[in-house]
Amino acid sequence: MPEDVVAEIVATVLEVSVGDGQEIATGDTLVLLESMKMEIPVVAEDPGTLDTVKVKVGDVIQAGDVIATYRA
Repeated sequence: MPEDVVAEIVATVLEVSVGDGQEIATGDTLVLLESMKMEIPVVAEDPGTLDTVKVKVGDVIQAGDVIATYRA
């Protein structure tokens, strides 16, 4: 069952560190966000395989937007 990685804040995507189908480990940085001149890494909470990365550099995302989906 796919799980969603969801944005917790309004932010701009500065960097996408992973791609579709990539294996991820707990603590891996998935994307780097910028909000109010602060850089905020979004990290994997569980190991698994990414299904889809749903953002790209420059996207402005809202709280609750899906950043990526993965399978544990």
